[in-house]
Amino acid sequence: MKIALLGNPNTGKSSIFNLLTGLRQTIGNFPGVTVEKRTGVINVSEVEHQLTDFPGVYSIYPRTKDEEVVYSALTNQQSTEHPELAIYVADASNLERNLLFFTQLYDLNIPLILVLNMWDVALKRGIEIDIEKLKNRFPDVEIITANARVGLGKNRILDAIKNWKASKRLENFIPNYKPASQDDQLKQSDEAKERFTKIRVIIRDVENENQIKLDTFSRKIDRVLLHPVFGYVIFLAILLLVFQFIFSFASIPMDFIDGLFVSLGSWFSDTLPKGMLSDLISQGIIPGIGGVLVFIPQIALLFFFISILEETGYLARVVFIMDRIMRPLGLNGKSVVPLMSSAACAIPGIMSARTIADWKERMITILVAPLMSCSARIPVYTLLISLVIPNEKILGFINLQGIVLLFLYLLGIVAAIVVSLLLKQFIGTREKGFLLLELPSYRSPRWTNVGINILEKVKVFVLDAGKIILAISIILWALATFGPSGRMEKSEKKLIQSSYYKSLSDNEKQQQLASVKLESSFIGIMGKSIEPIIKPLGFDWKIGISLITSFAAREVFVGSLATIYAVNNDSESNLKLIEKMRNEKNNQGNPVYSLASGTSLMIFYVFAMQCMATLAVVKRETQSWKWPIIQILYMGFLAYFGSFLCFQLLS
Repeated sequence: MKIALLGNPNTGKSSIFNLLTGLRQTIGNFPGVTVEKRTGVINVSEVEHQLTDFPGVYSIYPRTKDEEVVYSALTNQQSTEHPELAIYVADASNLERNLLFFTQLYDLNIPLILVLNMWDVALKRGIEIDIEKLKNRFPDVEIITANARVGLGKNRILDAIKNWKASKRLENFIPNYKPASQDDQLKQSDEAKERFTKIRVIIRDVENENQIKLDTFSRKIDRVLLHPVFGYVIFLAILLLVFQFIFSFASIPMDFIDGLFVSLGSWFSDTLPKGMLSDLISQGIIPGIGGVLVFIPQIALLFFFISILEETGYLARVVFIMDRIMRPLGLNGKSVVPLMSSAACAIPGIMSARTIADWKERMITILVAPLMSCSARIPVYTLLISLVIPNEKILGFINLQGIVLLFLYLLGIVAAIVVSLLLKQFIGTREKGFLLLELPSYRSPRWTNVGINILEKVKVFVLDAGKIILAISIILWALATFGPSGRMEKSEKKLIQSSYYKSLSDNEKQQQLASVKLESSFIGIMGKSIEPIIKPLGFDWKIGISLITSFAAREVFVGSLATIYAVNNDSESNLKLIEKMRNEKNNQGNPVYSLASGTSLMIFYVFAMQCMATLAVVKRETQSWKWPIIQILYMGFLAYFGSFLCFQLLS
């Protein structure tokens, strides 16, 4: 069967989904739209069923692009996403609000299993629900209790699916009511009032009338975390702590992975017969793969912390406090979710802007989201920070490199704020936006959810980015190995005949030959042609080539440099990339990667739109090339002049 997982936001739908599917899940898009969906496989009595986790909504009526997916799937029986069975997840401690969407599904005659999740929270708050009375109110609905966060309820849900049989409700499938049109706000409002009147009667019948205990623990913590001053200080402190951890603890496994691929490249170079195949593997494929896998520890750590913030309920508080800052910028608190999502990747961040109902707020969010430093920038940042920023401690315990990484993230945030203020003046408004937000109770993280989230993100990084990086590494190797007919041979012959070459040691001769051949190759010609444009930024032609290739994906920058230096420094194949970069000298004999040029390059990557996939998604979301063109132009301007200013000041 096609089974839909439905419910309000913050009811534990994701926990139920992870509980039922484990690792048997994939992430994709709903047909024809860029709204993300998670699909998993569940096995019930040796029969496999497809479970789709739909976006959380409060009602069947859509106010955002995200919610239109739910409306279309449920009201159109011809839709490929129309479910044969729905599992509705409700917060047992807040049943009245949850029953609005549930009663709409019930009246649509969609076969239902009602899961009263967070049953333990309801009991702690003194709420007792009479399940039998609730079943009498909704015949043909399987009603079960669960506490998915600690793994309780899985077998009951699977048994309910197994015992569920197609009834006349499914055979006839005649809805008891037809939802009002999407534009008929008055009818929707009247229907909601009528439903809540009936729901309150049901609640009085099925719930006890004992005094409900308030969640005093969450309220006490919120007095501090939602404070108009201390709330922001605590948030910044948490960010600083996260980046300190990323630099302090990820370096050990990163050094191990880097050293492993250096040894692997050397082994292939020494073992295989000398020739093109040996060079392709040792100078192209292995450095390319190593350039991806070496950053897994940092990305895993980043998503570990993000998952914990989400699981504990703190992320919702961040949305709430940031609404105060967002309003004057032409945004609202809901913009924080896409912007924070963009810290992982701008693509899902831009897609999640569909939850913003106001067109102006949504457009501004989409246009500034790529300024948030995504995980693809981490490989670039960490490589350059390790290269040009001393590994020193401030006050004896604060890592200077971690502070620089935090500064780069904050610089992107400040840029997003300034650009939002400017866009607010130029983009016309269509309607007044608002923030509808529920603050969940604080709870301990469910480590299974955290683990699955980390695995999902690492998998996306390795497979999606890895395929691009590997392909570009092979192309770069070919462009760096071959050149126009006779050009490389002439350059090599000219060097050998020079008195300068004859005065060098054997090792230096080998390096000079490799360097001359690289400059005469196709990639060398391309790099030299753009060098005058990027020289004022402190970049040489090799960096320029990496800037061009990283437009496919930002993290390609590291893999590109790894390939270029692997070809250029064949005699130093046993050195790590960072050591090769540290040894790189310009024509004047000065280090290519100085504090000025390294910082300039970091600033460039903070602002530049180095991701063609993001531009494609912006075009898809806005249905116009106008906005992605504006985006690439203004971000390119910021990147070039920000980098230029930085290099000139530090030189």
